[in-house]
Amino acid sequence: MLTKDESEVKAEAQAKKLAPAQRDIVTLGIAIAAAILFVGTGGTVMPQIVRSWMGTGAAPDMLLTNAVLLNIALLIFGWRRYNELHREVEERRKAEARARELAERDPLTGTLNRRSGPPAIDALRAEALERDQHVAILLIDLDNFKQINDLNGHQAGDVVLQTITQRIEEKLPVGGLLIRIGGDEFACAVPFSAIERDKVDAFAESLVESVSAPIPANDLTLEATISIGIAHSNCSDGTVLTADKLIHRADIAMYHAKKRGRNRFFWFESPMEDELRFRHELEMGIREGLKNGEFVPYYEQQIDLETGKLVGFEMLARWLSPRLGLVSPDVFIPIAEDIDLIGPLSESLIKQALSDAKGWDPELSLSVNISPLQLRDPWFAQKLLHILVDSGFPPHRLEIEITESCLHENIGAVRSIFSSLKNQGIRISLDDFGTGYSSLSQLRSLPFDRLKIDRSFVTEIAQEDVSSELVRAIVSLGKGLSLPVTAEGIENGRVLEALKGLGGIKGQGYLYGRPENAQSTHDRLAKLGLLSCENVIAEIGTKADARLAEEEAERIAG
Repeated sequence: MLTKDESEVKAEAQAKKLAPAQRDIVTLGIAIAAAILFVGTGGTVMPQIVRSWMGTGAAPDMLLTNAVLLNIALLIFGWRRYNELHREVEERRKAEARARELAERDPLTGTLNRRSGPPAIDALRAEALERDQHVAILLIDLDNFKQINDLNGHQAGDVVLQTITQRIEEKLPVGGLLIRIGGDEFACAVPFSAIERDKVDAFAESLVESVSAPIPANDLTLEATISIGIAHSNCSDGTVLTADKLIHRADIAMYHAKKRGRNRFFWFESPMEDELRFRHELEMGIREGLKNGEFVPYYEQQIDLETGKLVGFEMLARWLSPRLGLVSPDVFIPIAEDIDLIGPLSESLIKQALSDAKGWDPELSLSVNISPLQLRDPWFAQKLLHILVDSGFPPHRLEIEITESCLHENIGAVRSIFSSLKNQGIRISLDDFGTGYSSLSQLRSLPFDRLKIDRSFVTEIAQEDVSSELVRAIVSLGKGLSLPVTAEGIENGRVLEALKGLGGIKGQGYLYGRPENAQSTHDRLAKLGLLSCENVIAEIGTKADARLAEEEAERIAG
């Protein structure tokens, strides 16, 4: 629901206060009665007054004279009140116009607002239809406006919005509309003919280019980019779309532009709506799945390549959806990050993984991936340590993996979190190394314990190309910094042999088997004799109890 601006409320209150001025029936009645009385008595008394004044007649009747004087006073009062009423009516009309302007205009940018915009679009579309034209709706969203506000304050944000409004208005074609839909969202309505769609494209490109130019704000120079979604009023099936529906379609196309990298535009296509609907279903499914315990850890083996010995597991998230089946983390992790559920989801999986890993051989390690968004939480280290204490899992067996993108968020906060975790014995590895922008100074200044080479390099190491040289360089870098190396994505024997020639490193990949759930991992470790003593004793006790129960059942049956 739209809320009214404070100035709008004041203007409406002023208009209501003046409303009785147009309905002052009493004053009008008094003025009319005075005029009638004056006509009735004045015709008799006034000649008498004139003759008396000239000395040719008797003095007028005093009662009638007083009545005439009273009528004159009432007429003066009525005339004065009429002027006041006229002035008040004019003030009321101005107040109503001001209230209407405030209701229809955005006070910051002066554009049409969310209330007045759709009716204006509908009117423009009707006019365009008479000229055999279409209307394109461009929904414009600032890509980094929240960051601008957070880092520079809302005053700087207001300057950015006003500057962008000015730049859009300068590019807006004749007959076009500009509407501020929300905080950092604008909509443009532009009429065009069916053969001039390229002009709409050119307009959108000019907006992207114009808005991305530096914006001076006080002593700052700010930069902003926009994503644009475009929808048009022409439907192949002849359906007439309302302004709200057009804005909705443009909004879908705008989010598609954001997904494709931002700072660009896309026209609406029907599959986008299906995609958005499916994403909404996934969001709802993730929320319900988190409540119902549908997210479970799977485990991928980590092998010492020199000895072939199993040394640990990496925990990988999986979603056992009742409707979708087994869902890959590539699908649900980005969505969980977008809807701010990655923290609770990760913590739930870590709790389950620590509980499972307690039953493994004490020499086996457990690696878990941490989202960059979790490292923005200043309490992340405390939350993780609290989970460790509750589980009773030894901290030195836990290794967290972060990607290089984490190092560009807030290096000071990241260093503080790392220090807290390292002080408790938790190890930290840099995942997907080689795909980001981490510098040597960061590798030296941050307390990493391991480098993990991205699988995109590892899968091509058996070939004589640049990628294999990169892997050799990363391994050499790790040795120079005293950082052990893990290679991901080992899928065949040739890759394995090539990696063995690089020295003592750890590896993982489908060559050693697919990731397995907790029970399958437990069974594998049982066959290898790599369960903890407590777990083995518990299983022996369980089997012994089952055997005794079976013997007792046979005795009773006999």
